[in-house]
Amino acid sequence: MTVLSVRHRTEYKFREPVKLGEHRLMSRPRDSHDLRLLDTALLVAPQPSELRWMHDVFGNSIVITSFAQMSDSLVFESSFRAEHFPLPEQTIWIEPYARHLPFNYSGDDSADLGRSMERQYPDPNHAIDQWAKKYVDAEAERTTLNVLLSINQAINREFIYARREEFGVLEPTVTLSQGSGSCRDFSVFMMEAVRSLGLAARFVSGYLYDERLIGAQGGLVGGGATHAWLQVYLPGAGWLEFDPTNALVGGRNLIRVAVARNAYQASPLLGSFVGSSGDFLSMNVTVEVTAE
Repeated sequence: MTVLSVRHRTEYKFREPVKLGEHRLMSRPRDSHDLRLLDTALLVAPQPSELRWMHDVFGNSIVITSFAQMSDSLVFESSFRAEHFPLPEQTIWIEPYARHLPFNYSGDDSADLGRSMERQYPDPNHAIDQWAKKYVDAEAERTTLNVLLSINQAINREFIYARREEFGVLEPTVTLSQGSGSCRDFSVFMMEAVRSLGLAARFVSGYLYDERLIGAQGGLVGGGATHAWLQVYLPGAGWLEFDPTNALVGGRNLIRVAVARNAYQASPLLGSFVGSSGDFLSMNVTVEVTAE
């Protein structure tokens, strides 16, 4: 067990005071058998006129803020401490009927997984379908897990990572054609690839850390920005996590904050302001993950 401290700060600057619209923040992690929250804190400047918490349709914690005063800056700083219990490396157990492709989910599962199996982006030339199919064909026995591992590793090996501060996602066909993207782009691309194989997938936003650096000088075990990956539903294993940016499988190095059907629904921060087009100057995001 490790106690992790996470500090996530987003700061906007404007040329002159603007009217701030409603903002929606997702930064509180999801408690689970591998993560237990100890304490949390949230700083917002300027002081909101209204602040309320809610759970969205996926059970994610969301804070919504409204502002009465105008301001030339806006800061959200979320922090929390949590006990993390990394799961031991172990064999991933899958129901026998789902160990080879193709397979069909049970009637009960299909009723709940339906929207997570739907393609979200156009692919008129079936480029993503063909890309994914070659990894199915390369696996002689069409073993479900091996195909997913091959796809996860191929994205890490063949695509070039390019970090972007602003939240947005490239269409998967664009990611494929240019051979590069951010962690969000890679996650959405893999979601579309596995959905083309008839599997259910969902988008995850949160934080990444490197447990190999725990105890190193300064205790820094991750940081820089939020991270994105995906989950694929496999009967018997449940929602299994894949991080194509780093070719990771399982949630050992991942702290889940939001889970959703598409990337937009898991945006860490969404909001607006009223002013001229030249008023916006900059956005700066910093994430620090340390081990106590």
